[in-house]
Amino acid sequence: MKNKWLWQLLTWAAALLAGAWLAGLIVFAADIPDRLIDATSHTDAIVVLTGGSERLDTGVALLRQGMAEKLFVSGVHSGVDVTELLHLSRQKPDPLECCVVIGHAADSTWGNAIETAEWMRSQGYHSLRLVTGNYHMRRSLSEFRHALPTAVIIANPVFPDAVKRDRWWLWPGTAHLIIGEYMKFLLGLLRHLAEFQESLM
Repeated sequence: MKNKWLWQLLTWAAALLAGAWLAGLIVFAADIPDRLIDATSHTDAIVVLTGGSERLDTGVALLRQGMAEKLFVSGVHSGVDVTELLHLSRQKPDPLECCVVIGHAADSTWGNAIETAEWMRSQGYHSLRLVTGNYHMRRSLSEFRHALPTAVIIANPVFPDAVKRDRWWLWPGTAHLIIGEYMKFLLGLLRHLAEFQESLM
């Protein structure tokens, strides 16, 4: 009888956890941006997270428009310099070359946030416009707000054609991408919680 009760309790607990996970996934997917909310606010820096040509093109276009003093590209492959990066974006280096900074240290979104935070502090900057894919934005904001808790961060998503936001569950590639982002988002929250608890000890 005792084993049966324990088994039922574990079954209910598993069902509740699965339900909470699924509800969180639905909220996470619904929160993927479908438009740019703030297209006019000036910031100290534009920050582009590598991972797609649209991101870099958007960052360079924002810099040309005078939306910030500097463009910081985080997570660039080692050995790639500014001239090569602008060439990849089909942009002429001058006069942008002086205003583009690249970071080579990051190999994850968490790393992007840490790398950017260090660079922002070295420049005395307090605001940034964050450019990344719309499906990647919520996780990126979570990491960046944790690394730069006092900074003003404006989301500037790009919208890859391959990512189908509407009825995403019908598209296997998009579903796999969003579920992966959601799991990494949860792991990031757990890491933030662990860091907070460690800071209290």
